[in-house]
Amino acid sequence: MTNFLAFIGAFVLDTFARIGFVTRSFFGLAAKAPGALRRPALISEQIHFIGNYSLLIITVSGLFVGMVLGLQGYYTLSQFGASEKLGQLVALSLLRELGPVVTALLFAGRAGTSLTAEIGLMKAGEQLTAMEMMAVNPIQRVLAPRFWAGLVAMPVLAAVFSAIGVIGGYLVGVKLIGVDEGAFWSQMQANIDVRRDIMNGVIKSFVFGMAVTFTALFQGYEAQPTPEGVSRATTRTVVIASLMVLGLDFVMTALMFNK
Repeated sequence: MTNFLAFIGAFVLDTFARIGFVTRSFFGLAAKAPGALRRPALISEQIHFIGNYSLLIITVSGLFVGMVLGLQGYYTLSQFGASEKLGQLVALSLLRELGPVVTALLFAGRAGTSLTAEIGLMKAGEQLTAMEMMAVNPIQRVLAPRFWAGLVAMPVLAAVFSAIGVIGGYLVGVKLIGVDEGAFWSQMQANIDVRRDIMNGVIKSFVFGMAVTFTALFQGYEAQPTPEGVSRATTRTVVIASLMVLGLDFVMTALMFNK
């Protein structure tokens, strides 16, 4: 019994110590991030690397998600004689939930793993240590531009995902099934609120971008400088970032749409 209590106590202490270390690392990165704004070329390069290379999977996924929403939404709404509400259903589903959440999960799998592997290999190759020897802060020079790039790219990718998803729902609902085109767009325009629906979705995607990007950078920076260590850090990035996105989505949805 004593050994069991000791094990539980050590686990709790280790967990709180880990949480404290991660929190200090986040605020340390946040403190160094403004300094990276003095070199916008580094940030724009990382935005291109993170955002542009993720655009294809975001676009294709958004199209098919919108098409599935249009198909399933029509079958459900038609049972209640409300098929003209299809545009509203598709838009609200994408703007409030599926757009930010699915984009963040795809972003973690595509850009997050790439960031972790890149930083981990730089650590394994002692490039970060060499920067410190030359009095260059690797957090400000390497991590901060990538952090800013994630904050910028994630909301843009989520907006693209939602827009393409609406087009996918339109193609299935209007062109394939035959829902009235005027009703599809008018119901969408009449029932979508800019602040409550669009802005809350933007806030979600911004928070998700911050969480996923920091997780990827932290795991890469703290990875063991071995091939096995980098591979494990890359796996942890996907798992932890995905769980954080889903957990944050629940909390933010409860706070934003509680009325």
